[in-house]
Amino acid sequence: MRRTPLRRMRERVTGDDMLAVLAALANPHRLRVLAALQAEGRSYVSQLARRIGISRPLLHLHLQKLEAAGLVTSAFEVSEDGKALKFFTVADFSLTLSPEVLAEAAATLTVSAPADRTPKSDAQSN
Repeated sequence: MRRTPLRRMRERVTGDDMLAVLAALANPHRLRVLAALQAEGRSYVSQLARRIGISRPLLHLHLQKLEAAGLVTSAFEVSEDGKALKFFTVADFSLTLSPEVLAEAAATLTVSAPADRTPKSDAQSN
């Protein structure tokens, strides 16, 4: 079984894992998806798309990102009429951000920052 970033966060978070989780949370649609799933307990794509008011393909993309980050889980179930439905639920997770956690995570980063993304204030002060 592939370990997702949040499952590892219960142990010791790496910078790459933290970036994956924070990137997954950095979208208002994904926050709405998590809120809706938390309120409903579980849902499948069509039902959730109607509730949130976005297209199924867009919702599916957001659910993939949330699942890859370990924030949601999914399971296939067969409906009464024989259709296979993929149900999503919010994963049991806890995310703590503190200066100490961020410093530990930053020390393990393998992803380098692009050179052209240096903040202007830092570039001007050098």
